[in-house]
Amino acid sequence: QGDVGSGKTMVALLTALIAGDNGYQAWVMAPTEVLAVQHFRNFERSLAGSPVRIALLTGSSKAKERREIDAGLRDGSINILIGTHAVIEDNVVFDRLGFVVIDEQHRFGVDQRARLRLKSAEPPHILVMTATPIPRTLAMTLYGDLDVSVIDELPPGRKPVQTIHMTEGQRHKRYDFIKKETKSGRQALIVRPPIKETEKLD
Repeated sequence: QGDVGSGKTMVALLTALIAGDNGYQAWVMAPTEVLAVQHFRNFERSLAGSPVRIALLTGSSKAKERREIDAGLRDGSINILIGTHAVIEDNVVFDRLGFVVIDEQHRFGVDQRARLRLKSAEPPHILVMTATPIPRTLAMTLYGDLDVSVIDELPPGRKPVQTIHMTEGQRHKRYDFIKKETKSGRQALIVRPPIKETEKLD
């Protein structure tokens, strides 16, 4: 568990490399294509020039790409696979899967996570990453077989995040603040809960 920008992705990358050093393949599982692509680009940038072979598999991967990835997973030449729910499909077979990273595990169903065990003769080691643990994840730390590691500080140079709570009656104050910040060249993001969550929306 660690705040956004605290370095969880780097922990995932380094542990995936440790799995590779021990002769195992690693799989990074992201809940959305946007996040999977982001992880892939970060890994690609960090591993540029190294012999480690990584691949990206999502629902929109072309048939030719899928065939190449499938062959690379089966013969063990792909060391790290980054993907969405598409990887859970039965036809995706690893040569020697030993390590799985699940980013934002609460976005995956119980059955989807259970199918991870079918991807390997021996159950793989699993690392779950989240910035915002939900009650079910917290319950697993208390009652399930789940150890907790916390990144409790940000990388050097990161400014601390300031959180301010305002009531509904202070709405005008919020918008005045946003106007002032945008006039000075900064940006604002307003997040509202969706009426219905969908994969397409993500």
